[in-house]
Amino acid sequence: MLPQLLTPSLGRLIGAGLLACSLVTLSACGKKEAEPSTSGTATPEGATEYQAEDLQKEGAMAEKNGPESGVDYHSFANTDAFRVKHLDLDLTADFDNKVLKGEAILDIKRLSQKNPPLILDTRDIDVKAVRAGVGDSLQPVKFSMGKKDPNLGTPLKINLPKGASKVAIQYQTSPGASGVQWLEPQQTAGKKHPFLFTQAQAIHARSFIPLQDTPQVRMTYKATLRTPKELRAVMSANNDPEAELDGVFEFEMPQAIPSYLIAIGIGNLDFKAMGERTGVYAEPELLDAAAKEFEDTEDMLEVTEQNFGPYRWDRYDLLILPPSFPFGGMENPRLSFITPTVIAGDKSLVALIAHELAHSWSGNLITNASWRDLWLNEGFTTYLTNRIMQFVYGDERYQMEMALGYDDLKADLDDREDKDEIMAIDLRGRDPDEVFSNIPYEKGSLFLYELEQKVGRENFDKFLMEYFNHFAFQSITTEDFVKYLDDTLLKQYPDKLDRARIQQWIFEPGIPEGAPQPTSDAFTKLDPVREQWLNGDIKASAIDTKDWTFHQWKYFLDGMPEKLSEDQLQELDSTFDLTQSKNNEIAFSWLMIAVRNDYQPANARLEDFLTSIGRNKFLRPLYRNLVENGKTDEAKRIFEKAKPGYHPLTVKVNSKIIYGD
Repeated sequence: MLPQLLTPSLGRLIGAGLLACSLVTLSACGKKEAEPSTSGTATPEGATEYQAEDLQKEGAMAEKNGPESGVDYHSFANTDAFRVKHLDLDLTADFDNKVLKGEAILDIKRLSQKNPPLILDTRDIDVKAVRAGVGDSLQPVKFSMGKKDPNLGTPLKINLPKGASKVAIQYQTSPGASGVQWLEPQQTAGKKHPFLFTQAQAIHARSFIPLQDTPQVRMTYKATLRTPKELRAVMSANNDPEAELDGVFEFEMPQAIPSYLIAIGIGNLDFKAMGERTGVYAEPELLDAAAKEFEDTEDMLEVTEQNFGPYRWDRYDLLILPPSFPFGGMENPRLSFITPTVIAGDKSLVALIAHELAHSWSGNLITNASWRDLWLNEGFTTYLTNRIMQFVYGDERYQMEMALGYDDLKADLDDREDKDEIMAIDLRGRDPDEVFSNIPYEKGSLFLYELEQKVGRENFDKFLMEYFNHFAFQSITTEDFVKYLDDTLLKQYPDKLDRARIQQWIFEPGIPEGAPQPTSDAFTKLDPVREQWLNGDIKASAIDTKDWTFHQWKYFLDGMPEKLSEDQLQELDSTFDLTQSKNNEIAFSWLMIAVRNDYQPANARLEDFLTSIGRNKFLRPLYRNLVENGKTDEAKRIFEKAKPGYHPLTVKVNSKIIYGD
């Protein structure tokens, strides 16, 4: 997933949206898992009560020693005693009441000789009944809900019979489930049918499935979804585009995945193939434009395989969501969820597709064991994204993507405390969604780029292919990666790599001195042009922009000073028609300038932009800009108008900005 940036810096991260939330209680502290290649959640084995205040005390004790590697501080689940290995779902989508209801059956593996209660993660789920046993012989068992934590949700404690290996939970979600959005027909492209989609990262799967909601636990799943007969259901699993619209859809995910990659979409969806293994699902009104925009996806898939190893997920399809989707994209395996805001008509924003595809290797195939280790997902994926863009679109595009990413990183570092500039970040006592910034993405990528520069690209590519094979379908920690680096590149190139330098990159703030500084001639030549125009030496009409890419427009606009005169604003707008730009990234950069300078001709476009798009990458900076420039009342008016169409997470993050709560 691509993050929403905390600063309106240059936007090569075609981003998903930072879910900035209030602080959370610490959720765990304890032992590491004994199974190979996975690390254990910290829940005391055999404990009988898991109240939030107890976990808070344990977390406070651990605070003195720093976060423990492999400990998931954001899950109640006692994964040192049990591991969920398979999930069977049978859910009905009730659009009238905006709930999912049905049953989740968990196949569990016991890791303890004792018989403690099974602890699962839930959030605002109404558990109706629980059965447990062996095979098909399941009997009702006692269960209880712990104390609700405002961010972590509520632990579900289930008393299991000895030897029980299967648990069936009958439940219903809340209409306000944090990981589910229900859209009315008028909020869709077609305006005729409702739509549903889920978003589980980081810890929102627990809002629509009771499970061990931690990336340490990987499971296979099967699912039956029951829908209105005119709608099609799709999942992060094997999808059949020719499945009959009879209201019942069957799915299977045979590869083990973490809970945050379980995803559901239901709507008026058609399918169009883009290649042998790639295609797009979308509302009919968007289908052809999406398929044309993303027609290079198959090429991206093939070149990534050639350089970094086989694609192990069978198909790679895209689901184009309604504009209220709060993120740029989400890397749900086999079916990436994509915002329609990247359909620009000129393929200028398809780095997002490269990014979500790259997650098929880094993130989905090898997964961060906890959200502290997110850089293992996103740093590797950002690095691969740049390489894919180079393979498909050439060196100049690659250099621009790299340079914009570096500028994004520098801007983020200017706004952050030292503790938040560390790649292996300490997230104890914080919402895990706060990890999404340019630090795990761009700093992680720059670190890998330095490794590439020091050992040579051919050698580094060989390392990456071996890395993906070595840890395939495993969840790993930062320490696992460092040990692997010790055993491979550091042994092979002791004269080129230094362990202290690697420790500095991962565990210290900032960018190490002497780090690479990507640049692009396509940008540097724009600096004097901008300066000449600002000084009045040339008119805007004299600037030759006919061959400019989106990246150059972003660089040109985002490099403007905070304040421009009314005459300057009018000249830019009348010359380049910026207020009406159809490229959402360019429109966003221009609207940020317009808000700062109270450029009223852009007001109508600003309101339309904020009410028609739900992508937090755009919304959060614009609302913040309005508030910081004395336009809080206007921000409130537009927000209240748009709020019914926003995702719950979008409402939460922007409410904090506008209302301070």
